Amino acid sequence: MTRLYLVRHGQTKWNLEFRAQGSQNIELTDKGKMQAALLAEKMKKYKIDSIYSSNLDRAYETALTLGEKIGIPVSKINDLREMSFGDWEGLTMDEIQKTYKSHYTVWRDQPHEAQIPGGETLVEVQKRALRAVYDIVKENEGKNIVIVSHGVAIKSILLGIMDIDLSNFYKISLDNTCINIIDFKDYGPVLVSLNDTCHLENIK
Repeated sequence: MTRLYLVRHGQTKWNLEFRAQGSQNIELTDKGKMQAALLAEKMKKYKIDSIYSSNLDRAYETALTLGEKIGIPVSKINDLREMSFGDWEGLTMDEIQKTYKSHYTVWRDQPHEAQIPGGETLVEVQKRALRAVYDIVKENEGKNIVIVSHGVAIKSILLGIMDIDLSNFYKISLDNTCINIIDFKDYGPVLVSLNDTCHLENIK
């Protein structure tokens, strides 16, 4: 059996400001760094064989905190990066809603059909992210793998692995440094846990 831990990065300033980050390289806040440290403290008790990360700093720093804690190097994979939000990047949700009302309505009501100006579609994100995940799983058969990525990317991965339509995108919630576990068994993938943030119980 192969176990995959899918982890979202720690908090960033743009998370707090409800800005679309996408492919922008936004660093962790002090709280985000603390979240990563608590994540590492929790996961040090697990038997981890390899760690992979998006190439964006907020994910890589989160992964590196874990890697340094357990003595395992982190491999960057570009296709694990967040969805590109094109012209929306850097804008708050309110600004996007006002300036791109029709596109925003589709994004909220039918995210799988949204065409964000200058950005990727959910289908494109899912295809590249799933390809990267399946390659990693194949290379690490029978091992325990950590992948640190981003909210939209991880949602698309989870839906794809579980064979659930992308129209269900908003039915999953993923908090900063949450842990999602999938076991790849002989008969297929099994979702073991979703959005586990127990390690953050003592911080606000």
